[in-house]
Amino acid sequence: MHRVGSLRRLSLAVAAVATGVFTLAGPAAPEPAPAPAIDPIAAAQQLRTAAAGNPDAAAAIERLLADPAAIARATEIAPMAQPFQVPAQSDIGRGDGGSLYGNGIAFGYDGFRFGFFGGPGTIAPNQGDARLEVIWLNLATGQSGTNQLIEHQDIPVDTTIRTAKLSTGAGPVVAAIYGTLWHRWPVPVSAEHPDGFAYQRGTVTMPTFGAVYN
Repeated sequence: MHRVGSLRRLSLAVAAVATGVFTLAGPAAPEPAPAPAIDPIAAAQQLRTAAAGNPDAAAAIERLLADPAAIARATEIAPMAQPFQVPAQSDIGRGDGGSLYGNGIAFGYDGFRFGFFGGPGTIAPNQGDARLEVIWLNLATGQSGTNQLIEHQDIPVDTTIRTAKLSTGAGPVVAAIYGTLWHRWPVPVSAEHPDGFAYQRGTVTMPTFGAVYN
């Protein structure tokens, strides 16, 4: 199984995305002033309400609520282009035998977006039957939504898959990312791997959860 680097290495790669993929958007806006801490359990419970009518999202939030100790890490709002406080777990992990998978992330460079990075190898350019989604809730306005992560460039610097630009409204936003995602890594060309890549689909078993400020 292909092994990947540590979370620090992934964070550095995400920083490269922030300065590389979004370079044409111009200089980044100043970081917002520190936001007050939130009650992550109450926020996740509100997110469960927002998931009503969406069975996949509701099941993902229930898995989160079953682990309050993990949710408790999201007491402070993260600034833009920072990973969610609670990482995701999956059935394939990072390819090293564990279940730790990766992190959600929020961008604010060319419009507010959610993204995800992690897993073994790199994100495959063709997601086929996989579907990675984010459910989010603005704690100040009550706006909420569920969006698919669909944007990814097949270039080494792009280590994330992202939503399109979102209108979440200003204020503190909590979000959880769940679903499935295809990964790939280079292998010798063979009848089994004619394009020189091995592929594996990851299924999120514990969503990545975080609080950010838009």
